[in-house]
Amino acid sequence: MPAPTDLEYEYNVFINCPFDPEYNSLLRPLVFAILYLGFTPKVALDRSDSGEQRIHKICGLIEASKYSIHDLSRLQAGRKNEFYRMNMPFELGIEYGCRYFAPGRLRDKKCLILEKKRFDFMKALSDLSGVDIKSHNNEPIGIIRGVRNWFVETVGLREVASSTSIWFNFGEFMSGFYDQRSKEGFSDEDLDMMPIPEFVAFIQKWLQKEGESFP
Repeated sequence: MPAPTDLEYEYNVFINCPFDPEYNSLLRPLVFAILYLGFTPKVALDRSDSGEQRIHKICGLIEASKYSIHDLSRLQAGRKNEFYRMNMPFELGIEYGCRYFAPGRLRDKKCLILEKKRFDFMKALSDLSGVDIKSHNNEPIGIIRGVRNWFVETVGLREVASSTSIWFNFGEFMSGFYDQRSKEGFSDEDLDMMPIPEFVAFIQKWLQKEGESFP
């Protein structure tokens, strides 16, 4: 992966989250909120190369992104005999290591940690005690609010639309997205399983048309 320019690095946001159909209801508003605020989401599903090891891809994306968002809400096993899901805390550990041991601009990286309910993470990651973590209660508007407020508090954005406004715009986008794609021959399954880069491109086109994106 080519090294990002300084400008690209300043606006890249690495997303560390589950990639399964059940998480789509949170991933899509998360991606929309990042783009709405004028930043660029980066996920491991951005590209598919069977010859590239996933861990190398993730390390490259973390290194290429000044910001990262880590959703730890799905750590716990959901069914009997199911293992805990450790990818998310593992990737968060890579982020912390990058911040503390890498040289140069990587020392200034910033991250947001999300959870379902407040203090849930303490049951699995007590080392994060004292870290400011935002909870979304498994609600799409909750993840938008957490991301929007973090960009205001930590990144320093000002004159930002409210969480409710971003949520309404997301709903408007999704309604038009499904209507227009259906006319173009996409089935509901096609839309539910749409690759992230394609979904991102549709959001960018919509934001450009509506003039809602921050510069």
